Amino acid sequence: LDALAAALAARTPEAIVAYHVPTKERFEHARAHGGKVHGIQAWVALPSEAEETEPSFAHHAAAELPTYEEGGLWARLIAGEAFGAKARVNTFSPMFYVHWRLALGTRAQLPAEYPERAAYVAEGAVEIGGRVHSAGELLVFAPGRPVLFTAATPATVMLLGGAAVGERFIEWNFVSSSRDRIEQAKADWRAGRLKLPDLDNQEFIPLPHSPGS
Repeated sequence: LDALAAALAARTPEAIVAYHVPTKERFEHARAHGGKVHGIQAWVALPSEAEETEPSFAHHAAAELPTYEEGGLWARLIAGEAFGAKARVNTFSPMFYVHWRLALGTRAQLPAEYPERAAYVAEGAVEIGGRVHSAGELLVFAPGRPVLFTAATPATVMLLGGAAVGERFIEWNFVSSSRDRIEQAKADWRAGRLKLPDLDNQEFIPLPHSPGS
């Protein structure tokens, strides 16, 4: 899917590519060569009742997604609901995924209504509660706690969170509430039973060896 996403981004540089790949069929990433794409890929665990949903792909241009600007804050809602807006990207549980750009000194509040919340500082630095956090840091916040960001430099921050989906097993690119389901997915991957996307099916990446596999 990375190759497909890169092709879409090459045609529409301001595009947001959103694709849903449920546990039933997992796809490994193909690393395309010859260009540079600056982006962040996020995977969302599905609630138990939706884990066997058929895979789907959706491409959303930037113009389709809600944006908001006030003072030194620019925000784009990529998925879910937050700040009184709702994105068109299909989701299976209450969540939010927001792209912030903050000018130096700008202050902004994290949504408080979701039990699980985090922020990834992609560029620059932000101050929260007297501590400065720099690019590359992932911050996880306690439920219900007010969180105020102040841009210590011009900064780009990705906000994400939502309803808790329960404990999950994770191995390589497989995520499931069932260990047996992961073992079945591994067997299907080795045997070539998982269908790859039509526009990104030329490269097969072997399952990494792990104890007991």
